[in-house]
Amino acid sequence: MRKTAALKPVDRLDASLPAHRIRAAAPEDLSNISALEGKITGQPKPGYWREMLGSYGHGDRYFLLAEDEAGKLLGFVLGEIRAWEFGSDPAGWVFAINVDPDTRQGGIGTALFDAVCERFRAAGVRSVRTMVDRRDHLILSFFRSQGLMAGPSIELEMELS
Repeated sequence: MRKTAALKPVDRLDASLPAHRIRAAAPEDLSNISALEGKITGQPKPGYWREMLGSYGHGDRYFLLAEDEAGKLLGFVLGEIRAWEFGSDPAGWVFAINVDPDTRQGGIGTALFDAVCERFRAAGVRSVRTMVDRRDHLILSFFRSQGLMAGPSIELEMELS
């Protein structure tokens, strides 16, 4: 039985960081999410983000975004609670986190990460996991700054030809 706890309101303003609010993503955010993805990776992937907006945002699947007071998208995080893969206990998984390069180093990524971890904790989860490309020093540094370190699993991969 999963524990539940009261959450702080999603629509809150944190005065200790640049003016922003964190809220659940909605279908009408698709164009801004795709534009931010395109700005960061060069591939906006609107079809992918449309599917994620339809799949996340309910139950143990979270799609949160940070926006400034004028409603401009500053970043987003996507995570879910997964359980029992390879015998592991339930854990929160962060699948994506992106922050507008123009607002990085301002605490938005940390605020998003903290917000999704708050939801994981409220659901009774005791750990959070993610996977990163070891060559992506930016995201690796970010997650390490949040306290993540190597976990008990090792990813294995094989080329299919």
